[in-house]
Amino acid sequence: MSFPWAKHYEPKQPLMRWIDEKLPLPRLVYNAIGAGYPVPRNLNYFWNFGVLAGAALVVQIVTGVVLAMNYAANGLVAFGSIERIMRDVPAGWFLRYAHANGASMFFIVVYIHIFRGLYYGSYKAPREMVWLLGVTIFLLMMATAFMGYVLPWGQMSFWGAQVITGFFSAIPLVGEPIRVWLLGGFAPDNAALNRFFSLHYLLPFVIAGVIILHIWALHIPGSNNPTGVEVKSEQDTVPFHPYYTAKDGVGVGVFFLIFAAMLFFAPNYLGHPDNYIEANPLSTPAHIVPEWYFWPFYAILRAFTADFIIPAKLWGVLAMFGSILLLFFLPWLDSSPVRSNNFRPKARIAFWILVVDVLILGWCGGSAATPGVVILSQITAAYYFLHFLVILPMIARSERPRPLPNSITEAVLAKHGGTSPAKTALA
Repeated sequence: MSFPWAKHYEPKQPLMRWIDEKLPLPRLVYNAIGAGYPVPRNLNYFWNFGVLAGAALVVQIVTGVVLAMNYAANGLVAFGSIERIMRDVPAGWFLRYAHANGASMFFIVVYIHIFRGLYYGSYKAPREMVWLLGVTIFLLMMATAFMGYVLPWGQMSFWGAQVITGFFSAIPLVGEPIRVWLLGGFAPDNAALNRFFSLHYLLPFVIAGVIILHIWALHIPGSNNPTGVEVKSEQDTVPFHPYYTAKDGVGVGVFFLIFAAMLFFAPNYLGHPDNYIEANPLSTPAHIVPEWYFWPFYAILRAFTADFIIPAKLWGVLAMFGSILLLFFLPWLDSSPVRSNNFRPKARIAFWILVVDVLILGWCGGSAATPGVVILSQITAAYYFLHFLVILPMIARSERPRPLPNSITEAVLAKHGGTSPAKTALA
């Protein structure tokens, strides 16, 4: 985003001038997160979650690299190597718990980041590419997390890999070859562990690369804001530093306090007890369930119980992947010119119904597949697709939004009981 009032980097020290001429990295940083990057003045704390996602990724990469030095991707010793990390490696318990709970914290902040984008219309033009890259990051996160869940080689790791990869066999003709190719055999074993470990180690760096593209794409149109109104003058913006670096610093501090509380007082709260039992191909757990952040999609997968034209299993696989791929088309499904749901009463109601719907899907995905849970999964899965494919497009065409403020400054002054500069001049 280029503004005529944006400050430009002018190094004063000879050494910094020389570095900037040869490698303009200081200028890049200054223009990306410094006073050279003006941002809307009305961003609230929901805009902290992008930075928090970056902090969570750094935690995952640092702890993951150290854990990889002590992990053995072999079916005979993988579980034992995890126990050795926990018991014998200096600070190994801390690193392992930080990595496991860091994944949960990563998904928490990303889910909030996604729903913030849905509420404030951050997927709309001219930020479609920002949204598409964000959904790509989400898919890469899910793949990374699934493969990481297999590595401890506990009961839930083994059977989770068996069940989830088994769904590929529902795809006609190519499904079973794809499953065998993924596992490197007919069942999870050494080949699968080696493949998943290699990809689990690699993908966080791929995610970091896509995040750089995500930020780059964001800097072209600039940040969205709670009003959804574009920046019109210098009064609508403040420099990113020091205003939002300080605000993000507060958010990061709170994030790590919550993370530390989970890490030291409830490190196993979000884990499954069966995963502390070594993998046994001859003993199937009573209730196979993935990690909590997959529960809504797992509920959609299990919602299909009857064959109709194609097998129910294939319907479930298509619906599960479709529920995520649907997000790629969201910028074109919602045609309303108004971004923020603060000014769209019907869309705001539909948004909160969607939030409740996804929470119920999550509960269904983590519960045993009783008849009542399956029926509830079917209802909530149907609503999920109806929201994006029917309800949101209909609302975009029919609702009458509330009047938008003329500028970000006017909205800020009105909120705090001030008077806009234009009204002052008229007076």
